[in-house]
Amino acid sequence: MNDVLRFLLTEAPDSPSLDSVDAWWRRHLAVLPRFPAPADLALASGFRMDRLGFAFASGYQAALRSLFPQLPADRRVALCATESGGGHPTAMQTQLTPSGAGWKLDGVKTYVTLGTHAEVLLVVASEGRDAQGRNRLRMAVVDAKTPGVQVEQLPPLGFIPEVPHAALRLEGVVLAPEDVLPGDGYTRYLKPFRTVEDCHVNLAVLGWLVKVGRRCGWPVALREELVAVAVMMRALAKEDPSDPGAHVALGGAFTQMHRALERCEVAWEGVDVEMRERWQRDRRVLDLASKVRAKRLEVARQRLAGGAGDD
Repeated sequence: MNDVLRFLLTEAPDSPSLDSVDAWWRRHLAVLPRFPAPADLALASGFRMDRLGFAFASGYQAALRSLFPQLPADRRVALCATESGGGHPTAMQTQLTPSGAGWKLDGVKTYVTLGTHAEVLLVVASEGRDAQGRNRLRMAVVDAKTPGVQVEQLPPLGFIPEVPHAALRLEGVVLAPEDVLPGDGYTRYLKPFRTVEDCHVNLAVLGWLVKVGRRCGWPVALREELVAVAVMMRALAKEDPSDPGAHVALGGAFTQMHRALERCEVAWEGVDVEMRERWQRDRRVLDLASKVRAKRLEVARQRLAGGAGDD
């Protein structure tokens, strides 16, 4: 903790402009040797970025490294879950079927963050229904250059437009047995990733905000409040993402973060126009999963009170 704290508080807050996803990735990788732990990587790489969009992308990559530590750290990864019916387990129609000694993968994913630049794809797929009619999901690791993988770039979003998104089509993609990860694709990977991603993306955003605050001379008390929230979020990033107690604590951390962001509004008035307008445009990304977070928090409270809760 001391190393990344010292980095946030003493590293030069310069931010040379980034002009491409490749430039973002080089800067992200430059931080990795010093901060290999995913939570620290999120904070430090967020600090290094010149804009919220690339800080978000670094937090996303750190989250994937946290949940899938076996993947190579120097390759860009994308999680592929959302389909035309949404991202709920019941909506998954991409099929994983036995083929010879391995597997075959077919289907369409409609929204993949960093899809056009991903080198490794983590694909959630169904291997059929169980006796109760529930979708049996698995997680497959796919090299983006595998025959049958087709990636189609989507138009930029109205916010963080620097971060590309894509649709993914899989047609007869052949996988080795070891390419399909053990365990249930939803409970072991997809469900916890939503929590892991929340922690690491917001750590990257907080790292970036600390840098902005130091560079632009924000009040010391405000900068220290952002650091304090980052310390809290970093600790929660290391907790079990299936623990309802961690979710309740995370709910409190988000409340503190939102209050800090509200106090930043006056400080933003002293930032140069281009950066301020980009922040006002891009901050919408922080609210994308707010309904999911609220539902997750309510379920956690119910479980701690002795109820079953409902995923």
